[in-house]
Amino acid sequence: MKKSIFKLLARINKYILPRYSKRDITKLSKLDQAIVAFRYWVTKNALD
Repeated sequence: MKKSIFKLLARINKYILPRYSKRDITKLSKLDQAIVAFRYWVTKNALD
């Protein structure tokens, strides 16, 4: 059940949250860094 929740969150992230793949992560604001960290956390748990 935990994995299915994270897969759903990953789909929502894909369509709602912005992508930062072309930007330098060290130059992002704290809010943008938090969004990147949240996307990473969700993706990591969805794949486990």
